[in-house]
Amino acid sequence: MGKLIKKARSLAKSFRVEDGRKFRLKDFDPDETLGLEHEEGIKDRAANLLQQGVDILAEMQEKLYAQDRWALLLIFQAMDAAGKDGAIKHVMSGVNPQGCQVFNFKAPSPEELDHDFLWRTSKCLPERGRIGIFNRSYYEEVLVVRVHRELLTKQKLPASLVTKKIWKERFEDINAYERYLTRNGIAICKFFLNVSRGEQKKRFLERLDNPDKNWKFSVADAQERGHWDDYMEAYEDMIRNTATDYAPWYVVPADNKWFSRLVVAAGIVEALDGLKLAFPKVDEEKRKELTAARIILEEEKP
Repeated sequence: MGKLIKKARSLAKSFRVEDGRKFRLKDFDPDETLGLEHEEGIKDRAANLLQQGVDILAEMQEKLYAQDRWALLLIFQAMDAAGKDGAIKHVMSGVNPQGCQVFNFKAPSPEELDHDFLWRTSKCLPERGRIGIFNRSYYEEVLVVRVHRELLTKQKLPASLVTKKIWKERFEDINAYERYLTRNGIAICKFFLNVSRGEQKKRFLERLDNPDKNWKFSVADAQERGHWDDYMEAYEDMIRNTATDYAPWYVVPADNKWFSRLVVAAGIVEALDGLKLAFPKVDEEKRKELTAARIILEEEKP
């Protein structure tokens, strides 16, 4: 297990960003596989490695639950068809459902618009001992709301607060919020699944060609491609301003699903390993109780 964790940490390090000041999205290739695509039978090997990673996660999650001190928040952000749902499904497949909570955040409701932009996600934070997964999150407030400025007017903010500094201020609020969470035992691990425009188009066409996947597609998905450059600029600015050592971003190459899932699994393993998890030690009083329980069971008549 130790060797696998070491490999996971090495893989995760290649894509982890914890100081965004010099971050440039162009430095991260969506098609990157660290040269592994040239190895014979790599997809089968990748599937085996992913399963090993899932097994490690299951063991770590059990310790997280038993220790009941830390919580882990996983945040997934990406353009449509980048593979968020698939990554969550495959990487978290071995985790006990009782210790994992998944939330999907779409367009805010009228009630949510009557509150601050962090309110709806704050209600869904994981309890101690659990893993919380945000499929999209409060980061939508500096992504889709930034690209579609008209959405900002629906948030009922006082006009005096909607200035040119609003995105900088939201970055500051998010950083302060994440610092607060980590100081209260909620570790944060953030993934941006970096898919290329060409690969997104390919996946969209596959959804149109496959009747079983038609439900995943809408005209709005195609229309959003017209804002691609604006989104890439928003993602770059987001990571540049919110990548920290206490809440790092993993810029995951997403053009090859087999590789992106390995990177996501590696990032989660790295995050959990950093918590120094262990099963609770039994004190002397508890040992006496266990001894008494054993005597009762052994003396029980058939």
